[in-house]
Amino acid sequence: MTKTETAAAQAGSRMSAAPLEFRNVSKHYPGSATPAIKDLSFTVPAGEVCVLVGPSGCGKTTAMRLVNRMIDLTGGDILIDGASIADRQPAQLRREIGYVIQQIGLFPHVNILNNITMVPRLLGWDRKRIAQRGAELLELIGLPQEMGSRFPSQLSGGQRQRVGVARALAADPPLMLMDEPFGAIDPINRERLQNEFLRLQGELRKTVVFVTHDIDEAIKMGDRIAILRDGGELVQFDTPERILAEPADEFVAQFVGADRGLKRMALTTVGEIELDQTPPADTASATDRETVSSTTTLRDALSIMMADSLRPLRVVDADGGDLGYVSIELINQAIHHRPTGDMAVSV
Repeated sequence: MTKTETAAAQAGSRMSAAPLEFRNVSKHYPGSATPAIKDLSFTVPAGEVCVLVGPSGCGKTTAMRLVNRMIDLTGGDILIDGASIADRQPAQLRREIGYVIQQIGLFPHVNILNNITMVPRLLGWDRKRIAQRGAELLELIGLPQEMGSRFPSQLSGGQRQRVGVARALAADPPLMLMDEPFGAIDPINRERLQNEFLRLQGELRKTVVFVTHDIDEAIKMGDRIAILRDGGELVQFDTPERILAEPADEFVAQFVGADRGLKRMALTTVGEIELDQTPPADTASATDRETVSSTTTLRDALSIMMADSLRPLRVVDADGGDLGYVSIELINQAIHHRPTGDMAVSV
């Protein structure tokens, strides 16, 4: 087992997650004619990522900041693992919730290791435990141990954002809040950070509330998506697949975009559908044919086909072994016959 795998296993053995419930939550600022949040109710199961998405000013960041009492509720309640946040002291509550923001917020005069372990120190952990946790988290986010002695200004933007995620995980919180964490990163590094976070989430299974204005990011990152409209009103709360297949109304349909069929294709890989085992009847040999891995999405496979006269693609596993062939006909069948599941939530 590699050091990274060992660190992940050790960290994962301690990891926990808690369900989060919004129960008729409202927020009305004095002097405002309309509420920022209106009667918001939904539940995020333990270990899932819930993405809050909607147009600017719809209240998604307000809703997230209500969870750790950065903003006080006007009405309703928020429960973490069945316990009301109103029964907790704000400072203690915040130390038990991971928080990642777009600006990262690392302390510039403190080295990376001390930035990561800031909360454990505030919680009074002993030095040995703090040092062990810092080393584990550097391994977990893929940074070499020697970077722990560097300062934030000596790291790239993507590296600083990974440190921000590590700091949020440091005290093993049951819940993480992420406010547009990758919004200020360039597109290439943004995709890498998204993939890195999904890898970590696959190992740690934290409960996460993730705020974004980007519906494509919401579809990629979320187990469930909460779409809000102006006034903090919840329009639809469901899985990405169900939202794309069955928008609740015209507002949702317009928000997810006219290309929602293509977006659905990005949720499925060629390895998840039944492939043709008989070589296609065109003239291309196996060595001349475009090849894709089993983890390629149907959307990307279609894009490759369109650049290659729509010829079927050869699909291989991680070791390069043949799995079969995917054609445009198979992609069409997969999209039109894929079940949407039974996880709809009435709003």
